Amino acid sequence: MIAGLLHPGEMGAALGRLLRENGHDVVWASDGRSSETRRRADDAHLRDVGTAAELARASGVVLSVCPPHAAEEVAASVAGYDGIFVDANAVSPETVRAVAAAASAARFVDGGIVGSPPVARGATRLYLSGPGAADIADLFAGTLVDARVLSDEIGAASAMKMIYAAWTKGTAALVLAIRAAARAHGLEDALLEEWRGSLPELLERSDAAARSAGRKGWRWDCEMEEIAATFAAAGLPDGFHRAAAEVFRRSPRLDDASVDEVLEALATRPALR
Repeated sequence: MIAGLLHPGEMGAALGRLLRENGHDVVWASDGRSSETRRRADDAHLRDVGTAAELARASGVVLSVCPPHAAEEVAASVAGYDGIFVDANAVSPETVRAVAAAASAARFVDGGIVGSPPVARGATRLYLSGPGAADIADLFAGTLVDARVLSDEIGAASAMKMIYAAWTKGTAALVLAIRAAARAHGLEDALLEEWRGSLPELLERSDAAARSAGRKGWRWDCEMEEIAATFAAAGLPDGFHRAAAEVFRRSPRLDDASVDEVLEALATRPALR
């Protein structure tokens, strides 16, 4: 099987490497991509076929693993593909149905990735739904990725991803906002002292959230909006995650951002009265 990968970010390159190690030829398209993307693809030993059109022509299955705001555009780059198109992006069920329309592929599989890029067994789950989901699960059989078929319904895997990330990333935004509010009121030291006694896990949690916001906040803000849309579609309040999106939008885009840099960025538009 030849699998095409659009476009190898950190997670996508890791999945491509696993598929290659599982005996599949994995190709990618370098046209218009950055030197950083090329480095990841080279490190994963993916085969470059140049363009998205050539990737679609060569591949029996195409996987899209990209930032959520780009999912529909990436699908449109191979519109009319005659194989199985897998959208494994952090988008709402409504958005993934729009992605399916943009891809207009012969078969479309909805995917949702939970966990970190696979480096150890049990760290990464790939939830799948829609026609052909079982075929994609078979591609990953025996790898570090635990591929789980949820249903034949497009949207189920995306909903699973959104509901899971609503907690993991939503609470990261919440703890950052709480610490920033304490700083704005001149109470950060007092809050940290209280946490040490009553909720010690929040000290490391807030530091880790700041580091993640610096590295990934540029992508997580859109993911929070997709989660909000998922909640709204279920008739639930969506304000929690729209606020989380704003927290991540304010975060500095620095891989090595310090806690102070993140907290100061969150307070650029203080609402104290």
